[in-house]
Amino acid sequence: MIVKQLYADNPLRNFHYLIACEETNEAMVIDPLDVDRCICAAQKAGFKITHILNTHEHWDHIDGNSEMCDKTGAEILAHHGAIDKIANVSRGLYANDLIQIGSSVSLNVLDTPGHTKSHVCLLSNGEQPALICGDTLFNAGVGHCKLGGNVDDLYNSFSKQLATLPDDTRIFPGHDYMINNLEFTLDREPDNEEAKKYLKKLEHQDPHTAYVSTMADERKINSFLRLNNNSIIKKLRQELPNLSENPTEKEVFIALRQLRDHW
Repeated sequence: MIVKQLYADNPLRNFHYLIACEETNEAMVIDPLDVDRCICAAQKAGFKITHILNTHEHWDHIDGNSEMCDKTGAEILAHHGAIDKIANVSRGLYANDLIQIGSSVSLNVLDTPGHTKSHVCLLSNGEQPALICGDTLFNAGVGHCKLGGNVDDLYNSFSKQLATLPDDTRIFPGHDYMINNLEFTLDREPDNEEAKKYLKKLEHQDPHTAYVSTMADERKINSFLRLNNNSIIKKLRQELPNLSENPTEKEVFIALRQLRDHW
């Protein structure tokens, strides 16, 4: 499986993806807001775009659909619950569905509500797994719940699905927010030496060649995957006097998400 990460160079710092079969050169494009950028990258690589997948229904993930369909004839896939919000969906997706691209690419659909009620992530089958995670999991962070989402759902998506992924799973999020998220990690956990190293290494990186993290990385630098960390809990308790004496992982997750909303 080939994964090409394409940075949109826009104020929202979107990433698009081309997922391609090495044997047939058929490809699926993920959240193609910048249509010309996606098509140019596909043509340069010799790919034929046959599918569009929207991870969720927010405008910056779907507004390129119509133009992409007109230019490639691709069919649109999206969460079954978003069909009334995304035009011309050919296939509504459910948890545990399989998406086949060409003859060699197989992707498992994860139903991951939280950022919105109708959000999917894709997990590749292969020697080194890859997670296409839209706005659910970011490098060193998580998505917000302000525009049709729910923090309880987001926690459940993490605790029951994402937090259990193997260490070597590569992370491909919907936006380049890594530097800002690392700064939040250090605000929550000032003694996180790994986050300091990553920030120093990556703060001047070119997003067109962005670092691709793994779940092993995320477990070191992502506060939302470090819910039992003593430093995080101690600082939360200082700021939130109503926090339980021995807070659950869910309490810590929700507290972090609330703080991140205003940070």
